Amino acid sequence: MNRRRLLQSLGAAATTACSNSSKPDRPNILFILADDQSWLHTAANGARGLNTPAQDRIAREGVRFTHSFCASPSCTPSRTAILSGRHIWQTGEAGLLYGAMPKELPLYTQLLKKAGYWVGFTGKGWGPGDWRALGLDRNPCGRQFNQVNRNPAPAPGLDARDYAANFQAFLKERPNNDPFCFWFGSTEPHRLYDTGCGLRAGKKLEDVDLPPFLPDTPEVRSDILDYYMEIEWFDQQIARFLKILEDMGELDNTLIIVTSDNGMPFPRAKANLYDWGTHMPLAIRWGAKIKGGRTVDDLVSHIDFAPTFLDVAGVKAPDGIAGKSLLPLLFSDKSGVIDPAREQVVTAMERHVVARAGYAGYPMRALRRRQYLYIRNFLPNEWPSGGDYISSNKTTHGDIDGGPSKDSLLLPATRVKFRREVELTLNKRPPEELYDVTTDPGQLNNLALSDVHSAVKLDMSRRLEEVLRSTNDPRIQGQDPWRAYPYRQTNGYGASFNTTLSQEARDQASGKATHKPE
Repeated sequence: MNRRRLLQSLGAAATTACSNSSKPDRPNILFILADDQSWLHTAANGARGLNTPAQDRIAREGVRFTHSFCASPSCTPSRTAILSGRHIWQTGEAGLLYGAMPKELPLYTQLLKKAGYWVGFTGKGWGPGDWRALGLDRNPCGRQFNQVNRNPAPAPGLDARDYAANFQAFLKERPNNDPFCFWFGSTEPHRLYDTGCGLRAGKKLEDVDLPPFLPDTPEVRSDILDYYMEIEWFDQQIARFLKILEDMGELDNTLIIVTSDNGMPFPRAKANLYDWGTHMPLAIRWGAKIKGGRTVDDLVSHIDFAPTFLDVAGVKAPDGIAGKSLLPLLFSDKSGVIDPAREQVVTAMERHVVARAGYAGYPMRALRRRQYLYIRNFLPNEWPSGGDYISSNKTTHGDIDGGPSKDSLLLPATRVKFRREVELTLNKRPPEELYDVTTDPGQLNNLALSDVHSAVKLDMSRRLEEVLRSTNDPRIQGQDPWRAYPYRQTNGYGASFNTTLSQEARDQASGKATHKPE
């Protein structure tokens, strides 16, 4: 979709976006977002060697979702989809890492603010990108509360901001006891990590449930333990938020959602449409309003959050929104599959970092059903990780986050001993991939060329195309507007030095994030 058509459609939607709710008992909304945590990695979801009592409490006292998926396995587009309730191809430049948010795109935070909610965030809001570039006057997540840092500073690799103290500052400024909508965006467990901190803390290499596509080396296992340590730190911050709400007497009138923006920052996970990149932890608590202790197996998407938040506030969802409210699932007293119509989700990926010549991304779309995952790779001649091209973060294979696991993967000895793992994570991919996730949870064996599964592949392909065409995805129409969008690297949120197609000398530029690389 070109920019003019995008603005016309968004502008029309915005005119009918909201009205003040007359409901006197509108709940507070606390949205808690990890940065790069895959679905398996809470104790409630079965992880060994991982202590997550706060996330487990929300799952135990509320509803735990087993099949929740982000819209895109990359920070900025995932957050755009959460805020807008739309697929990333419906959001223009906001569907890219280091993009910009169109002013005309209706966001649940803006609509709730108009409806009388006190709206703000701490930690990482929308981004990385330049939210000022297209006309916004503040971060899409609302008013920023990041003034308070921890003293003394936490361990290396952890964010210096005191998330809970900033939440208290937000609450202190709340006018007239208005209902609030707060976004807690942790930067954990995003890299960088304090290398070896997991082992130093007494964690064991044998406690790691190693994804089957990664080399089984001590370095990789130790790297995952360091990732576990950051998840545990994130969990400790959640516990502080819950204590604040309990002390205020507002815990049970607060809809609490805890999830992650995309999967773990490891090869074949983050920035990929396999489950380790898109399958997310999700637990939702709302006091006595919903029956707790339940597990819901319906397939749900992050584009469902915006209509859910608007629904609980009594605010009309804007026209064109793609997600569906989760309230029918939350208000049910059942476990398992609640709504049989929720049988599939679609995920997508465009450009992550600048990891290929000519600003090419690695465009993918995927359809995930309960048994099968189907992926369409639109540029199979490109390297999925970026290959040997020196990327915007000054490395090869730039779409893989740097760290011991990536370093280990590139060693000559690893390429010999773990040939299949190296091929799975680095090699080029065919135009179509099909996996039976029930028998092949690691998504290692591509069935797309199997005669036995030809009917399944045809059905999955047809279903995916129906969604893409009905929602006007330019990619399915043979168009690629994304290459024309600047790569708006920033030294924080909203301070941009743009890398554009006419500035080839800046291809190697590297942004400096506020607290962690993003």
